Amino acid sequence: MEKPKILLVDDEERFLTTTQKVLHKKGYEVLTATSGAAALKALGEKSVDVAILDVKMPGMDGIATLKEIKRYHPLVEVIMLTGHGTFESAVEGLKSGATDYLTKPSDIAELLDKVAEAYEKRQRLEEKIRIIQSRQSEREEDTP
Repeated sequence: MEKPKILLVDDEERFLTTTQKVLHKKGYEVLTATSGAAALKALGEKSVDVAILDVKMPGMDGIATLKEIKRYHPLVEVIMLTGHGTFESAVEGLKSGATDYLTKPSDIAELLDKVAEAYEKRQRLEEKIRIIQSRQSEREEDTP
């Protein structure tokens, strides 16, 4: 199975660097961003399947970033990272379109499980879109 392309967004440089290295060693292509604005810029330049997004960031926080990601890149699945018991923000994230959430610090195996689930969800959605487009093309061909 093809591995998803991941965008990792967090204002903590050390967390980004460490997590990116671990994911690279496991064969994942990982982009990083240290802010919501940088994440949106990265998504405009590269195709990404799953974004892992910290809730608490200076400037544009994770919830605002999530809403913009879903507005401009609706097929990107987003996993929210919450720390310090910010479960209210996790709930808000889920209501705003996040696929799932994790608490920090998170176990890499659990993170990869969530990424795999999010990627499978995206693939199912893309398949549904292909089926609908195929049916529409067939109808257009049948219409005189």
